[in-house]
Amino acid sequence: MGATDSVCGGVGLAGRAGALISPSVYAAPPAPNREAGILPTMLLTSSLLPGWPDTHPLGTVPIGEAAGLLLPHDGGPVADLRDRPERWALLTDVTAALRRGVPVLGWGTGAALLGRALGAQIHGSEGSLEWAAPPCGAQVHSWAGKVPLHWTQGRAVAWAEPNLPEWVQADFLAALPGWADRTPGSPLEAVGGVPALEAVVTEFYARARRDPLLGPVFTAHVEDWPAHLGRVTAFWVTLLGGDADLAPWRGNLNAAHAGLGARGEHLRAWLTLWEATARDLLPAPAADLLTSRARAMGARLGGAGSRQRAYRRPV
Repeated sequence: MGATDSVCGGVGLAGRAGALISPSVYAAPPAPNREAGILPTMLLTSSLLPGWPDTHPLGTVPIGEAAGLLLPHDGGPVADLRDRPERWALLTDVTAALRRGVPVLGWGTGAALLGRALGAQIHGSEGSLEWAAPPCGAQVHSWAGKVPLHWTQGRAVAWAEPNLPEWVQADFLAALPGWADRTPGSPLEAVGGVPALEAVVTEFYARARRDPLLGPVFTAHVEDWPAHLGRVTAFWVTLLGGDADLAPWRGNLNAAHAGLGARGEHLRAWLTLWEATARDLLPAPAADLLTSRARAMGARLGGAGSRQRAYRRPV
């Protein structure tokens, strides 16, 4: 392997002293058009970092809205997290950041924790400096004996020693504008979150109540419209991955629609109106997602209705 090695787990861990690479080894792609949207600038950090620009404690803003996540060396455990709920919570946050495409820079124990979030084996023990073997697909840019000193995997940047070189900090900050795009952490985030979903549900039922076919069904069975809209929104939030601020919907989809007297033509009208509403209010990818989920739900309801009619048919 050369000065920059691609390794996985414990592969390629033979001792080597390789010289430090030059800066900008993880140069970002060209920065996106700033007119297309506001680029995130805030950096979240798991520990206070005097001297870093615009850093805020982890948890002060949604992690997907941050420009990056910093994991400084804090001496905390990495391999053995038993009875350490705060470390488990931090590991969960790191995983969430990586899943959303948030750039993460870790050094010292922060680098080891970053490696663990990526599935790497952790070496050393509490009381000594723990370090991570290179995660699968990582590029190792320099070694200190058997320890991968500096490695990267996508937007994850690690420096195994407790003190971060200024050039690593500078390169990470310089790469952030090209790493501004984000991946939704759940289908709910992909459609725009709870507010976007509430807007679709509210508008859909406003149209449904005026629909000549669907209106009479809802008029006959819904008495408390605010409560109904809340239940339907909770159902869709749960279906799309859930939200920490909302109680999950618990119920049976077929039982909730039993006794409505709905037939195939009602279901087809419901799906058509739902799709039209979603496409009027949401971007095409989000509307496609809601439409596909609605069609899958419609197939379940249609199948259940057919089975019920077959069961009730006189012999």
